[in-house]
Amino acid sequence: MKRGERRALRRAAAVVVPAVVLAGVIVAGCGQRSGGGANTDMNMQEAAERADRMLDETLKAVVPEVQWAHETWTSGSCTVTRRRTVTTVISEQRRGNFLGVIERSWKKSGYEITGVNRNQEMPSIFARSPEGFQFDLTVGHQGQAFFDVTTPCAEKSDVADPVAAPNGPRYAYGKIPTPHVHSDFWSATTPVPPSVPSPAPPS
Repeated sequence: MKRGERRALRRAAAVVVPAVVLAGVIVAGCGQRSGGGANTDMNMQEAAERADRMLDETLKAVVPEVQWAHETWTSGSCTVTRRRTVTTVISEQRRGNFLGVIERSWKKSGYEITGVNRNQEMPSIFARSPEGFQFDLTVGHQGQAFFDVTTPCAEKSDVADPVAAPNGPRYAYGKIPTPHVHSDFWSATTPVPPSVPSPAPPS
């Protein structure tokens, strides 16, 4: 299955805004996701950097860690969406545990959980921060996990690529392979025993 088809599968339940590809960055129309969000006094670059830090914090909550890479980011007239794609194999038996770790992390950070899709094969979870940042974790084709964060509307400015180094190869945008990195925990094909909770990040 081609990359575009994989992304289409994971977005099947979402409303997708038509976009135009420009210099490796998708430039789409401005607008909040359903539910809205507060405007911010940051400019778009500052908001993008804040979204990057939020993604850093989210992925640090996953123990054992999973390998991830930056995916194509998008900007509109006043919003920015940052994306990261996981290349660790997350088995069907462990996907619920994975989403549970993220849900607990987001709640601990004060984010409101705005939606949960409990489909066993392709689950997803959505959240919103008090500042209006919108979060989306979706498990798509072959169990690949995709993280999106969309900023609230910010003051117009240029936006640079993320500076955080991925914890694996730095793939070109749109060229991230399907999951292939093995994890003894996340790739296991047996359910987590009831007496063994999902690993928790250090406090």
